[in-house]
Amino acid sequence: MKKIHIVGLGLLGGSFALALKRVLPHIVFTGYDNNQKNLEDALNLGIIDEIKQKADPDTDIIILSTPADTLTFLLKECLDNINENTLVIDFGSAKSKLCKSVEDHPKRHQFLAGHPIAGTEYSGPKAAKSDLLENKVFIICEMEKTDIHLKAKAYEVLEALNMKIRFMDPEEHDSQLAFVSHLSHISSFMLGKTVLDKMEDDRNIFDMAGSGFASTVRLAKSSPAMWAPIIQENKKNILEALSMYILNLSKFRDKILADDYEGIYHEMEKINKIKDILDLK
Repeated sequence: MKKIHIVGLGLLGGSFALALKRVLPHIVFTGYDNNQKNLEDALNLGIIDEIKQKADPDTDIIILSTPADTLTFLLKECLDNINENTLVIDFGSAKSKLCKSVEDHPKRHQFLAGHPIAGTEYSGPKAAKSDLLENKVFIICEMEKTDIHLKAKAYEVLEALNMKIRFMDPEEHDSQLAFVSHLSHISSFMLGKTVLDKMEDDRNIFDMAGSGFASTVRLAKSSPAMWAPIIQENKKNILEALSMYILNLSKFRDKILADDYEGIYHEMEKINKIKDILDLK
């Protein structure tokens, strides 16, 4: 492994580079971002060693870490132009449409559909952290479609980062992520909107906000440039998740309307079991 090229020098792409530089310092990182400030920051922070719009012919791995709605075009462009020894890995949060878009591409075997389950509410190269990916899960979809020798390059860097590899079907990935990730962000954004709307009547409402509100609304600080495309790319599954969530909210509201506080207690008690699941993670 000698050279890695990163397209999209934000939180994930930047954290990936910083982490690998720490454990595999011999690797040369080149990269590109449409945002000129991101390019400059990535170079100054040592995320990349050189700015390059296109990967060099001898690049081992190309990482695509851009908004979800840009990945189909970028992936096809990369596959059209890479040499036979280069592997392309995407970091996208939606997999079904992307995998389907290249299922008949003659170089499909040079693509690995990946998703690191890691992140924060911050974005850009300055948000990158060398330990962000440490011991985190890395999902691989359609593993069998990637060339075995090229796949070994991916395993080399993922093992160097101590990441836990999991294998999933693209549709299963998108369905599950809609519930445990995408819905969480939408809920946080909408809680933020609800309180901001209330603030129009009560300018001092945020004086009452404690740590519970701060932790629940934290994800509302996430980048719309990242999350609007994810919602677009995973529309069907997100609508299903939202429908179930709205139904549960409506049922909870109905219990309050009916003064069914015993029912509310028992409902919350049942939901408390989630702590047993999360404590095992």
